[in-house]
Amino acid sequence: MVANVNALLDGSFLDRAENVLAFGNPGSGKTHLLCAIGQELIYRGRRIRFMPCSLLVQQLLLAKQNLRLPQVLKKLSRYDAIIINDIGYVEQNREEMEVLFILLADRYDRGSVMISSNLPFSKWDRIFKDHMTTAAAIDRVVHHSIILETNLPSYRLEQSKRSKKQ
Repeated sequence: MVANVNALLDGSFLDRAENVLAFGNPGSGKTHLLCAIGQELIYRGRRIRFMPCSLLVQQLLLAKQNLRLPQVLKKLSRYDAIIINDIGYVEQNREEMEVLFILLADRYDRGSVMISSNLPFSKWDRIFKDHMTTAAAIDRVVHHSIILETNLPSYRLEQSKRSKKQ
């Protein structure tokens, strides 16, 4: 994984509109990893946007309800990458996940997404609510992607155990 991370730091994956997908257990460092990569890319002059998935979905849904979704998608297209944190962590309804799919489809081959999730692809039906939408979302996200797995024990749990011993 270290070689993959080092290769990401130069930002060339952004030029190819490739995605970065970080999977692993809760507390295994997915968010920290994507934020560190994102911070380095910002230092190198790239435009990166970090959004918790639940907040992003709510903003997209509000834009759709106000008939402003195309304008919001255009604004988001200005970013080289959007870090979508904790996809699938909070249960969303079908309409909310529909706008997330629209964003992923809009960025396909045009801009990178960096996604953290504790759900493997086999459980993404929980996110997109039906098999066809799930398959289409996975197809778009995975087509040009780098997958990072952080299958480590939870650092929060380890830290809690250490502090109880003291």
